Amino acid sequence: MPDLTLTTFDWVPPPPRGLVRDLRVRWALEEAALPYRVASVPFADRSPAHFAHQPFGQVPWLTDGDLSIFESGAILLHLGELSAKLMPSDPRGRVEATEWVFAALNSVEMASLPWTMSKFMGHPSDTAAWKFVDDFLKLRLKHMETVLAGREWLAGSFSVADILMADVLRVVDKFDGLTDSPACRAYAARATARPAFAKARADQMAHFAAADAARS
Repeated sequence: MPDLTLTTFDWVPPPPRGLVRDLRVRWALEEAALPYRVASVPFADRSPAHFAHQPFGQVPWLTDGDLSIFESGAILLHLGELSAKLMPSDPRGRVEATEWVFAALNSVEMASLPWTMSKFMGHPSDTAAWKFVDDFLKLRLKHMETVLAGREWLAGSFSVADILMADVLRVVDKFDGLTDSPACRAYAARATARPAFAKARADQMAHFAAADAARS
């Protein structure tokens, strides 16, 4: 039995709650029904020990015994090795899921993150810089529409690739960026309707709510 501990922040302000990336790991752990503990580190004071686990001072990271793993994609690939519920068992399916893990992070999130950050910060949308960011995301979504129009999940059965891709797309949808991408929107809704996502999100929100109570 793995000895898994997920580390996240002890508290974050309300706006990013439900979006902090420990949710991706919680979701995978819930899908696989793997037992785990949650630990936390201070949001306001990044210690040397924090940087030793996560070189950029971010969260999450996962410890599995004496292994310490950072970056949500790497963590989910590790969990895929622990559960057939997270990764196809056949070689072709495993390769396809791995491809889509990297596509979610490298192709789609690379385009979506500047867009969602601009929306989050309320930047003006009538500039050349915004048009570039908006057009870049629309191009990526156009390609994803073609893919998702013809399949339920990215690699046959639900996998870590879907956790990552759906999490990227749901943030875009939060800011109404999937209005012209119905297949992407339906896919994100399908993924986030899963009980494991609901449990993961509720647990993250409860974690930060408990921190509010402790601070008051």
